Amino acid sequence: MADQLSLLLDSATRFPLPNGLSFSYGTSGFRSDGSVLGSTVHRAGIVAALRSLKTGSTVGLVITASHNPVCDNGVKIADPDGSMMDQSWEPFANALANAPDPNSLAQLVLQFAKDEEIPLGGGQSAEVLLARDTRPTGETLLEAAKQGISSIIGTVAIDMGILTTPELHWMVRCWNNGTKATESDYFAQLSNSFRSLMELAPNDNLNLDTVEKKLIVDGANGVGGFKLEEIKKNITGLEIDVRNTGKEGEGLLNEGCGADFVQKEKFAPCGFGLSDLGIRCASLDGDADRLVFFRLIPNSNNKIELVDGDKILSLFAIFIQEQLRLLEELPARLGVVQTAYANGAATDYIKNLGLEVIFTPTGVKYLHEKALEYDIGLYFEANGHGTILFSKEFLSQLDSVNRELSSKLPGSKKQKAASRLVAVTQLINQAVGDALSGLLLVEAILHNKG
Repeated sequence: MADQLSLLLDSATRFPLPNGLSFSYGTSGFRSDGSVLGSTVHRAGIVAALRSLKTGSTVGLVITASHNPVCDNGVKIADPDGSMMDQSWEPFANALANAPDPNSLAQLVLQFAKDEEIPLGGGQSAEVLLARDTRPTGETLLEAAKQGISSIIGTVAIDMGILTTPELHWMVRCWNNGTKATESDYFAQLSNSFRSLMELAPNDNLNLDTVEKKLIVDGANGVGGFKLEEIKKNITGLEIDVRNTGKEGEGLLNEGCGADFVQKEKFAPCGFGLSDLGIRCASLDGDADRLVFFRLIPNSNNKIELVDGDKILSLFAIFIQEQLRLLEELPARLGVVQTAYANGAATDYIKNLGLEVIFTPTGVKYLHEKALEYDIGLYFEANGHGTILFSKEFLSQLDSVNRELSSKLPGSKKQKAASRLVAVTQLINQAVGDALSGLLLVEAILHNKG
């Protein structure tokens, strides 16, 4: 224990707490101006290392400030299942982030480890997967996180590179499930499941050819734009034009572009204009965990018709409900989770479909937690952050039904409905809201519905 104490004190001395500042861990993790976050990110690294030791599993840590301006940065921790860090650890994270000196920090760590029965001293190993977005302060802060992680004996930091936030969450989930977890695996899963869903469109749908195959995507000059450039190389049936990719001269991260700007301002992002009238458009945020769609309104000085998270949620709910209705042998409790800020008309619409709607406090962590109570839980905020969660029991039943129908009734409406649901479970990111997987799911559903 003496070695552990010495290592903590030495590491903490290199990252003093900035004078007059305090930090608080919320839905978005810790966030502030990137230039003052060194000590906070270092301490978040310690929290992540302890979380890994406590759970006996790999956890994740990502350096990002999502839709915030480029001068900001932040850090958040992913739990072993790929979701956000358990809320019960937030008070400790706050106390550690605001510990006034190395001695206070070390005593906090040792006491917390004792209370939580976390083994210190190297008797148990731990792993933390690291990633960052494209912000200029990201590289320095990543190094601070690495030093925080390595100050807990036996913990290894594995740098996964520049990633979208949802990619890192997906990797943590897969890593702990023992499945392939590299970025190329992520790209392959998205493109393969998208292809499957496109190919399963009903043959009797005469409107398929009327669906505009071009989609213009605003990448917010963030990490999502250039990741989408990679994904689209293996996409067929959809022509994707990515703008605001973050290349030299295209503009600043989240400035006049991105899902947050589009959703709040109801204006087209920079780089869009008259030539885009009549074409479907979408916008990601800086770390690609938010998604909205829009169309330019003619003669309106770049005003838009917005398709926000509430409408995306409705589209997903309709599609899943349609497949379930074809599969009476697959009973499932389907729940739609919203916050009080949801569009009332969207709530009424979903209820009129006969679906159960539940409300939680604002914050993705509350929505995600509630969605886990259902066989299929859908949640979205109007800002475009959300996903679909499938219980392990439902996934097992779906796999069994799909195999049986593929054997006895191949090509039937029932079999195709089961296969569509399988493709949805593979395309959507079940760890966290993911603008890239959500975008492809929207497009595949539009194609299926003609």
